[in-house]
Amino acid sequence: MADGQGGKAHSGESLLFLTDEQLRQGIEAMFFAYRGFTADPDRILAGMAYGRAHHRAIHFINRVPGTTVNNLLSILGVTKQSLNRVLRTLIADGLVESRVGTQDKRERHLYLTDAGETLEARLSDAQRTRMRAAYRSAGPEAVAGFRRVLEAMMDADMRRAYGRLRDGAS
Repeated sequence: MADGQGGKAHSGESLLFLTDEQLRQGIEAMFFAYRGFTADPDRILAGMAYGRAHHRAIHFINRVPGTTVNNLLSILGVTKQSLNRVLRTLIADGLVESRVGTQDKRERHLYLTDAGETLEARLSDAQRTRMRAAYRSAGPEAVAGFRRVLEAMMDADMRRAYGRLRDGAS
């Protein structure tokens, strides 16, 4: 099997000694893959005057219904000001509902409305279709390896937050 550079496929051990050129190619592949991964949702959102920040907020509110604004800030790693702009728009447009906390009245818990759930499903369906096709093409070993690479690239705090979401905790 060729490696795309005229050589033999790399064994797992030889990948520990990647050249700068191989790393550059991986970085560029990530950039182009991200463009592809976000292209379908971007087209859906463009017609609504929304961007990727709106998509991320909708995605994580769906993943953790009732999440607090502070938890969403932590997950997204954005400023309170930028998140508040996004949330104000989503709430005003009837996609997100903000409820006062029952134990702490200062907390705001976020939920998708029916319209928000419908939009989230459209956005996620587009990305799942692309991911499913890529995973099928790459095969199970590549999928497992890809996930390990992505997790290894995360900072420790991001990896913990990702693990909590993956395991169903908020």
